[in-house]
Amino acid sequence: MAALTFGLTQKNNTLYRWASVLALITIFYNIVEGLVSVYFGLEDETIALFGFGIDSFVEVISGVGIWHMVRRLRQNGNENPDRFESQALRITGTAFYLLTAVLIVTSAINLYQGHKPETALWGIIISVVSILTMWALIHYKTKVGREINSHAILADAACTKVCIQLSVILLLASGGYELTGIGGLDSIGAAGIAWLSFREGREAFEKAKGNLACGCQGKCG
Repeated sequence: MAALTFGLTQKNNTLYRWASVLALITIFYNIVEGLVSVYFGLEDETIALFGFGIDSFVEVISGVGIWHMVRRLRQNGNENPDRFESQALRITGTAFYLLTAVLIVTSAINLYQGHKPETALWGIIISVVSILTMWALIHYKTKVGREINSHAILADAACTKVCIQLSVILLLASGGYELTGIGGLDSIGAAGIAWLSFREGREAFEKAKGNLACGCQGKCG
């Protein structure tokens, strides 16, 4: 019995280490993605790609809270967010709301002025890379969460699916513009990113209250 318990403990420790690694990968990926997206968003004057990049930076704040959560789960197994995580979630939610407002206003102005990006090629490239990366992260986060039987990690994996939705919107907006040259598609894409950012903000505040449910569960697959 002692050997079995020791074996299970070792397995759980390994799984928690993997969960921590996945959280760190998410953080560093979003930093790189944010830097590249913001740079080319400004360079090519595409508000959809720029908004996507800012969203990635906000995801970094959330990712730090998730990394902290994994460490806490490994230590005591308490699924409810602690003070640090709750604060990170509130900051994340506020940042998403601000991003929503900025993107809506900018999209409306760009539509009114008939603004067109220089190119949306980088939007296509970044969105495809993001879809593939997020799909892999979701797969392994879900696998680890099920092995540990952690509702918190599974909720995080489910909520990560909204990143794929954001990438799909960017891909459609960027690809549509490259095919048709209709500048309004970039603004519409930015508005779509704003809508998802608002939803992410609302969910962040719900999770800060200890509600692990994610609005994207069952809708993003």
